[in-house]
Amino acid sequence: MSQLSPEQLAQVEIWAADGANLNLVQDRLRTEFGITMTYLDARLLMLDVGVRIKDKPREVAKPADPAPAAPLTGEAFPAEDETWNENFDDVSTEQMPSAGITMSADQITIPGALISGKVTFSDGVNASWFLDQMGRLGLSGAPQGYQPPPVDVPQFQQQLDLFLQKAGL
Repeated sequence: MSQLSPEQLAQVEIWAADGANLNLVQDRLRTEFGITMTYLDARLLMLDVGVRIKDKPREVAKPADPAPAAPLTGEAFPAEDETWNENFDDVSTEQMPSAGITMSADQITIPGALISGKVTFSDGVNASWFLDQMGRLGLSGAPQGYQPPPVDVPQFQQQLDLFLQKAGL
């Protein structure tokens, strides 16, 4: 690893304070001072001299109007009225007790999902849930734009976690 002079270290600190990321510092060291170092060497140098790279604040895009969930269509997730709903007759009878929600897992998972089941939220709304192969959670069968009560969300997550553990996922 190259040793930097005090002037060079001061310049690196200025770059970092101005918001330069590690790649930019590494490039500037090479172009302005002729010092070539690997990314790891540059990272270790930053740690050794105590220079902290500022994390850029992540922009969270907030839609003006939340878009309703897209209806499930296509081969991976059949439309609501297709035959996969008949599989809910095979829903496991093991209901997980909870003050707010009742949730169960399907014995026969819907096509394209790793696990699926049914849920009844504390406000009485029934829905079908599934976790697809990309790890995305989906909810169908509820009214369009439906949002479960906020107090139900942690209970839903806990019960979903238990179902995933039981299924070995």
